[in-house]
Amino acid sequence: MEAYITEDNKKITATCITSMKSEGKKIAMLTAYDYSTARILDASGVDSILIGDSASNVIAGNSTTLPITLEEMIFLTRSVVKGVKRAFVVCDMPFGSYQACPEDGVRSAVRILKETGCDAVKIEGGAPYKATIKRIIETGIPVVGHLGLTPQSVNAFGGYGVRAKDEKEENQLIEDAKMLEEIGCCAIVVEKVPASVGKHAAEAVKIPIIGIGAGPYVDGQVLVVNDMLGMSKDFHPKFLRQYADLQSIITDAVGNYVSDVKDNTFPTLEESY
Repeated sequence: MEAYITEDNKKITATCITSMKSEGKKIAMLTAYDYSTARILDASGVDSILIGDSASNVIAGNSTTLPITLEEMIFLTRSVVKGVKRAFVVCDMPFGSYQACPEDGVRSAVRILKETGCDAVKIEGGAPYKATIKRIIETGIPVVGHLGLTPQSVNAFGGYGVRAKDEKEENQLIEDAKMLEEIGCCAIVVEKVPASVGKHAAEAVKIPIIGIGAGPYVDGQVLVVNDMLGMSKDFHPKFLRQYADLQSIITDAVGNYVSDVKDNTFPTLEESY
């Protein structure tokens, strides 16, 4: 698989990501939360790495993304950035870091870029956060939008069901996408909507629509790396394709290690100093 690399600059920037749509190049994005995983993903050709607030679920074991803090996201993002040479690195702005007012959003976004060295921030929501997103972009910070199912609004939605199933909600999503493009977002994540809605969103704007459960007609895809690698067999939504069964591989490897230690077959003299 050929990674998207510019001729004069191997580092993928916000401009590169936006240009990939007009050049007909699909965007492959995955999450990462640590240095070691980030190094592997970067070397494997992903175009973008997202430090998602999904770390609240897969790293911290919470049932929602709401508990994770700005400080925790900064720590994780700083770790990821150290492992990346090429991919476009995006940090989720966590719940509570931008909702109160545009000033809060700008302060949080500046902290993230200043303290981590990432390339952009991602913000959930449409029209209610127009002023905040616009101010952040005017500060010189690239922003990736996020529409459809926005997990930080799980309590308002009443769950994690498919969004934009009716015409009114679809129209609002399209209008929000156009607004995000107009104020300068470099891309938009659209989550858990019918494939037709993903298609209409991609057709409505010139910036990339990166889908997660948004069908095959969008401009790229993003998945949680723990999910696509099969770290948990208990989680398998319809949109998820598992490319490995790491839960079984790790279980077998750890089991073999435990047995070798118990049997005193590890370490051998050849593995000793």
